[in-house]
Amino acid sequence: MRWLVGWSGASASAARDIQPLGAQLLWDGPDPLWAVGDWRPDEIRLVPGDGDTHLAVFGYCGADDATLRRALVSARAGALRQLTTWPGSYTAVARFGRRTVIPADLAGNRPVFHTDWAGGTAYATAALPLADLTEAQLDVGHLAALLACPESPEALGDGTPYDGVSRVPPGHALLLREGGSRDISDYEPAPSLVVAAPPLEREAAVAGVREALVEAVRTRLAAPRHAPARDAGPVPGMGPADRRAARSGPDPAPGVGADLSGGSASATLALLAAGLPGMPGTVYGTGATQAGERLLAVTFNDLPQLAGPAAAARAAELERARAIGENPRLHHVVVAGGDDALPFGDLESGTLTDEPGPSLVVAAGHRHRLSAGSADHLIGNGAREVLDAHPARLADLVLDRRRRHLLRPATALAKAAGGGGRSVLVPFTVYRAARRLARTPYHEGLSSAAVLLRQPLDETRSADGALGASLAALAWCRPGPAARWLTGEALAEVSIRLDAVAASPRSAMMAGRPGVRRARAALARHAADQRVFEQATELRHQRLHAPFYDNQVVRACQALPESVRVQPGARADVLRTVLEGAGVRDLPSGWGATGATAHHETLRAGLTTHVGPLVDLFDAPLLADAGLVEARVVRKALRAASQGESLALDGLAELVSVELWLRRLLLRRGSCWTTEGHHDPRAVTSGVTP
Repeated sequence: MRWLVGWSGASASAARDIQPLGAQLLWDGPDPLWAVGDWRPDEIRLVPGDGDTHLAVFGYCGADDATLRRALVSARAGALRQLTTWPGSYTAVARFGRRTVIPADLAGNRPVFHTDWAGGTAYATAALPLADLTEAQLDVGHLAALLACPESPEALGDGTPYDGVSRVPPGHALLLREGGSRDISDYEPAPSLVVAAPPLEREAAVAGVREALVEAVRTRLAAPRHAPARDAGPVPGMGPADRRAARSGPDPAPGVGADLSGGSASATLALLAAGLPGMPGTVYGTGATQAGERLLAVTFNDLPQLAGPAAAARAAELERARAIGENPRLHHVVVAGGDDALPFGDLESGTLTDEPGPSLVVAAGHRHRLSAGSADHLIGNGAREVLDAHPARLADLVLDRRRRHLLRPATALAKAAGGGGRSVLVPFTVYRAARRLARTPYHEGLSSAAVLLRQPLDETRSADGALGASLAALAWCRPGPAARWLTGEALAEVSIRLDAVAASPRSAMMAGRPGVRRARAALARHAADQRVFEQATELRHQRLHAPFYDNQVVRACQALPESVRVQPGARADVLRTVLEGAGVRDLPSGWGATGATAHHETLRAGLTTHVGPLVDLFDAPLLADAGLVEARVVRKALRAASQGESLALDGLAELVSVELWLRRLLLRRGSCWTTEGHHDPRAVTSGVTP
């Protein structure tokens, strides 16, 4: 794991007495900045400006030094957005004398955290080091909100699982000034609700998505190639395989690779990376790479663990992946997964992440898949959140009086519910729910959600199928799938948070359009889990790249007209047009089919296979000690779900992930900090590994 940390306005004596463990000092003085962890040399760029002006960029940025200097000048004048408009995924830290600016990204995949310390402010791109610095306790109320309303920023606020450590919201920047004062500023202009600019035409908007994706992939391809360090040589009693095992698994292949799951998002990135001119993705001559193959494409095959419709859907995905993998520019590898690669498997071997997230229960299978990947590996995560329309956007269409655009999505939901294309009742039900949301004020929606949390919640799935899920999502705020298993006290505390926001005078200014607000909250939730995913599946010498979370890609996707986004198959159509613009036109049949059924059945198969260890995990759970759940109720739900009862499996996965994270946090030893002059060179630099 890698993170950066610094502070401003802190006491001089405190700043001298402590420093991050295993840190690389980037600039000194009263407001120092460090980089901690296994950063590659090309992942840290320092650009000096005029006078006492400095810029540090961490990650992969496609801008040259001249562009960075121009942006630094604009940011000094107050245009903070200029620090976020370069291709790639990165965190920028700008210092103007005794003033420091750190913008978070638009999605939330590269967050910024801050806390009070020594009379000033400490900031970092990880929350746990700041909790170590201030000896913060767990914030049980935040964990309750994370389980009860995971996609509601009103319940979560700017908090973290650590008391006193706060998060900078996506699309905002942390401003630190001499003397320890700090502000949170929104750098992304919000659209006006009174005088709105006309939406872009579909062709222009899709062209913007294509340009952003191509630049995102090109930025990764233009970065220096990395190969795992060579074997250290003979060791008495150990062969090469034994030495690799001692380094926690096989090393990834050199160069750049990509997922090829059969879905449209991963296939788009793989085909773009293989077809762009310039340096190829893979290093020629490594492994089984043959002449003409430019990119390593990895497909994960878990078909033997599935049955019924889910198996048929996954078989179709694998067939599409095989057809795409026949591209002569791709070196296609299929990785088979067994029972240990199913969700909820091998939970004991994971490492501690900065925060909890649902990805913890599927990390073992993904580590198995990614072990066959490359040193820089492209994944299609995030495409659904940035390209698909949140169901609440139907209410935005009602507000804009574009009722005719509701016909196709309502008809598609009717077909998914089994009503057929001629059904009249289902489209009317969808329209009525969208109109009700459009006419419901923001504070009333929050108050209704607070009342709902104080009522008994059914343990069965209340949002069954696409229609039920869409109708449930047509609300300003709604309980998450794990809320039904929380105690009444925990739900009451979350409802108090919602009531407080609803009663705030600022609630009217915070509202905006329901579809836009709900979509951004869902994106922030998935981006935060993507960060957990990257930490939980981290392999030695490997970097994961999710270009759909890049700032410029998110902006381009947000510019798509709502009338285009809400149509069935919109994501597949946009990505097909992106590939056609890049010269790729021969796509397999079934392009764009979704795999939601396979995901649900994979969770069920994993829970059924590993129900014994899961029940043991909740024999004496830490969540029960914190008053968030009753152990008996969760054990009963796990057994029932393993026997085929219709329960919210995503909610059970969230409970397991938080319990697992708490246990790893409890077992953690050591700290991220050391006093100056007492650095132990043998100490790990991740800061979060137990």
